[in-house]
Amino acid sequence: MDEDQFRAVYREINAKRCVFEKAINNRRCDCSRQERFLLATREGVGCRVETSLANCTAFLNTLREKSRFALHETFIDGPLPHNKELKVQAGGTLALQLHLFPALAGAKAVQDIYDLVNIGLSKYVNIADFPYGELVKGVVHYESRPKRGK
Repeated sequence: MDEDQFRAVYREINAKRCVFEKAINNRRCDCSRQERFLLATREGVGCRVETSLANCTAFLNTLREKSRFALHETFIDGPLPHNKELKVQAGGTLALQLHLFPALAGAKAVQDIYDLVNIGLSKYVNIADFPYGELVKGVVHYESRPKRGK
C-alpha cells in the first residue's frame, strides 16, 4: 500500500480523527473518548464524541497559536512538523494538568485529555481564557526524548 492509498483509506476509516493523536500514540496522553484502530500495521486514533473533538480542536488550535513565538514560527495554519506538534500536544496538556492539579507535579503522562479540558472549562468557562502563558512554558520545556549522554 503506497502512502496516497494509505491516507485515502485512513480518512475513510477515521472520519473523526483525534487531534491529540501524536501525543496518544507516543504514550504521553490518554483519553476516555479515544477509539484506537490499526491500519497497515500503523496505529490510528479517532474520537467517539463530536463535542469532545470540537473542544479539543479549539484548545489545540489556540495552544498552537499562543506557542507560535516560542516555537519560532511566524504563521501556523495547521499541524506543525512532528516534533513541534508533539511538544505542543504533550507539553501543553502536561502543563495544563500541572496547573489544575499541582499535586501531580512530575507526572510523565496525562490520564484523560477529555476530563482535563472539561475541568479547565469549568474553571475558566472559555477555552480562550486558559492560562496560556503557563501552558506555553510547558511546551517550551517539554522534551520528547531525553538527551543522550556523551
